Amino acid sequence: MKKYFLRLCALALIVFIGIAAAGCPSPGLKPKGEDVKQRSQTYKEEPTISLFVNETQKTQRIKLEKYIEGVVAAEMDPQWPQNSLAAQAILARTFTLKKIKDGGVKAHQTDASTSVEEFQAYDPARVNDRVRKAVRDTRGMVLLYQGEYINGWFHADSGGRTASSAVEGLDYRKEKTPYITSVKDPGQEITVPENKSWTARFSLDKVRAVVKDTAGNDPGRIQSAQITEKGPSGRAVKVKINNVTLSAPALRLALGNDEMRSTLIDKFAIENGQLVIHGKGYGHGVGMSQWGARALAEKGRSAQEIVKYWFKGVELKKVWK
Repeated sequence: MKKYFLRLCALALIVFIGIAAAGCPSPGLKPKGEDVKQRSQTYKEEPTISLFVNETQKTQRIKLEKYIEGVVAAEMDPQWPQNSLAAQAILARTFTLKKIKDGGVKAHQTDASTSVEEFQAYDPARVNDRVRKAVRDTRGMVLLYQGEYINGWFHADSGGRTASSAVEGLDYRKEKTPYITSVKDPGQEITVPENKSWTARFSLDKVRAVVKDTAGNDPGRIQSAQITEKGPSGRAVKVKINNVTLSAPALRLALGNDEMRSTLIDKFAIENGQLVIHGKGYGHGVGMSQWGARALAEKGRSAQEIVKYWFKGVELKKVWK
């Protein structure tokens, strides 16, 4: 799996579950009007944001659309169909504005950061003409639900059907997200084999350590493991290690998003001194499947149609010219 997919899972789980804290938005984001809802949604001109560059440990000022180019290039293969890149641009822009509205990156007192743990993936070196066109064609476009920015979640591959809610896929409970529903993922027709079936094995010492750290309880010498609750899309919501019950999405984050590739699992058991997990898909399964977006683009769907396929009851709005 290419590098850009390896950054997706940690981003969505770490940032959206709430590890990233609030900070101070830049003075460059000056909205038009005084209405509270409109305050973060209509701008006189394209914003300039403050971006902490982790590689140099310096802050730079950058036009938001230029920043979005680097995000799209990092989060999706720049050679993929134009409309799938454009759909990714809409979600990246929505994500950015919502995070800035919520406070930005407190650790650096900036709007954004190039760190995937603090904000989202960013790699301007991967930007090509296809990415530039995708961002240009969707300039200023964001997704709103009842006048507010949505959580623009995405993942690599849902395993055939997306999660029915943010709680099921991410154990996200900070706010209600009625625009998230379970839909069929057409990406299963074209995805890579490792997304259709995978098996992960973990040493019991590692499992014991991560369970203790995640749940706050030491399960002791591990002898049993089982799924105790599944959501409507079939994803594990709760698992039990010995007598300790914990969130399946949290366990996935602790064990490693690239090893335990999803919570859409059909085997969770102790075998030969290891925890063996088998499943399908890659990512938390909430919102847009990137392989699904590619499949829809290849079938001729527009970027607008693609994002609305994954998020229900949303409005696409252009917030600057």
